[in-house]
Amino acid sequence: MQRQEERINESVTRVFKAVFPNTTNHYDTLFGGTAMQFMDEVAFITATRYSRQKMVTVSSDRIDFKKPIPHGTIIELVGKVTYLGTTSLKVRVDIFVEEMYSTQKDKAVTGEFTFVAIDENKKAVNII
Repeated sequence: MQRQEERINESVTRVFKAVFPNTTNHYDTLFGGTAMQFMDEVAFITATRYSRQKMVTVSSDRIDFKKPIPHGTIIELVGKVTYLGTTSLKVRVDIFVEEMYSTQKDKAVTGEFTFVAIDENKKAVNII
């Protein structure tokens, strides 16, 4: 059986996106709701890669927007399992922003999402 720490490390998920004008607000920065959607998707992928079971989001914990994300930048979303319960787990997602023509990279957003493993009847089941 694979060790828990190995499974966590193997399930770390990284997704890169370019920030185009269709995802920005009137300040030319990434919509907060769009950032949260991206984060939930990466968290879902991370939870599923860890458990290899059907997972659903049950809550999003504190999401901190530390730095605006301007259009014309690249973002990297990184998801990692931070807590394991019997039927649930938590995934922290960080968004890093980098200029397209520079190596400068800064953490812009952090949030945590809780997922529950479910069966075919949508009832909570143990994470294997």
